[in-house]
Amino acid sequence: MNVPQSLMELPSDLVPEKMPRHVAVIMDGNGRWAKKRALPRMVGHQRGVEALKNLLRCCDDWGVDVLTAYAFSTENWGRPRLEVDFLMTLFEGVLRRELAEMMSEGVKIRFVGDLTVLPTSLQREIAHAMDTTVNNTGIQFNVATNYGGRQEILHACRHIAREVQEGKLEVEDINEEIFESHLYTKGIVNPDLLIRTSGEMRLSNFLLWQMAYGEMYVTPTLWPDFNRQEFYQALLDYQRRDRRFGKLKEE
Repeated sequence: MNVPQSLMELPSDLVPEKMPRHVAVIMDGNGRWAKKRALPRMVGHQRGVEALKNLLRCCDDWGVDVLTAYAFSTENWGRPRLEVDFLMTLFEGVLRRELAEMMSEGVKIRFVGDLTVLPTSLQREIAHAMDTTVNNTGIQFNVATNYGGRQEILHACRHIAREVQEGKLEVEDINEEIFESHLYTKGIVNPDLLIRTSGEMRLSNFLLWQMAYGEMYVTPTLWPDFNRQEFYQALLDYQRRDRRFGKLKEE
């Protein structure tokens, strides 16, 4: 890696014009990271928060416009109650603690997913964070919470069906643009690059519609150990790819 003079500078062998506009991350491996060190799983989640904060700043420094993190899936409710309760409390505490700093750095935060079943106090913190940062013009930080790609698609289908039933929409008028306008990610550009840590080779119900032509990068690194050097490697790999979107490259 060509180390920049400042951590804020883009490494010289990365091309600014080829940077992904939107990066999504599946932050896998917190529990395994803790287990390898004979620590409680909760410590792994806490270290994972620090890794996410560092990645958010790195994206901002290096010219990525949007970062989306898979924080809590619809399937994660099946984890032990103690761990789920800890995660809800962790999310709430991080929002309260980090909001002022996100404001000072111009971060615009948005939560995507079915937020209605989250603890009431967490819903309040989420609403406050989104309202407070809504006019910020820096990096957009999307936090997928109680999110599931299949559930999102069903949610969109139900809303569209209801509009047809009410006479607000004709079946023949339904297209990709209308469908996307009913997704949790309405108004957010689709990801160019999805990074998954811990070596697992699957989407895990994350951004199923949005990742139709997104590039995937999988690293065996566990999420708490994911740092700027790891992100640099992912970006370097991404910039070497030929993105044709199903078409033939023009000669």
